[in-house]
Amino acid sequence: MIAEPLLFGLESEGFRVLHAATGPEGLRLAREVAPDLVLLDVMLPGMDGFQVLRKIRQESAIPVLMLTAREQEMDRVMGLESGADDYIVKPFSFRELLARVRANLRRAAMASDQPARPTQIKIGPILLDIDAHLVRKHGVPVELTEKEFALLEALMTRAGQAVHRHQLLDLVWGEDWIGSPRTLDVHIRWLREKLEDDPSSPELILTVRGYGYRFAAPDD
Repeated sequence: MIAEPLLFGLESEGFRVLHAATGPEGLRLAREVAPDLVLLDVMLPGMDGFQVLRKIRQESAIPVLMLTAREQEMDRVMGLESGADDYIVKPFSFRELLARVRANLRRAAMASDQPARPTQIKIGPILLDIDAHLVRKHGVPVELTEKEFALLEALMTRAGQAVHRHQLLDLVWGEDWIGSPRTLDVHIRWLREKLEDDPSSPELILTVRGYGYRFAAPDD
């Protein structure tokens, strides 16, 4: 009931739109056509939207905007944690949908214009291998938790820059995370204990008082 009006409306706005009525058909189209964006309903025959989304995310980073009549918070959380870029609950206005489609396409275009990120960063005694998910100090592997690794990556990829506490929380724990900001300080302390020669007098992970943290620049 909503597919045909959406097809008509989006095509009227200049988009080329393909429609799949089942989960498997939608997954096939996503693979074969490689669209710029996917509008994905949760309630689909054959394979529900969450299953389709997880399959897409195994193969592609294309923006996915989920459409659903479900209003429960857990459904929204499940969609976002499965890799959805945005979530809109029925009933919605076409203007809102169009604005979200364009916003997600703009973000995807901006991301594609970014320079390729380094796969390895070495600063002082610390080597961060992003693709191998490995950290070494003086050539010796250092065991980090998932959050510790993500925090170190956020700091080392911005070495020499002061990174605000809120930005670090968003980068590592996600913009929708709700918890104590002290979590960041605890993880910084754990990182220092594993990476610094003297954690009480850090030379690598530096505090920017009243702002956040900074990883020492290569020439510090």
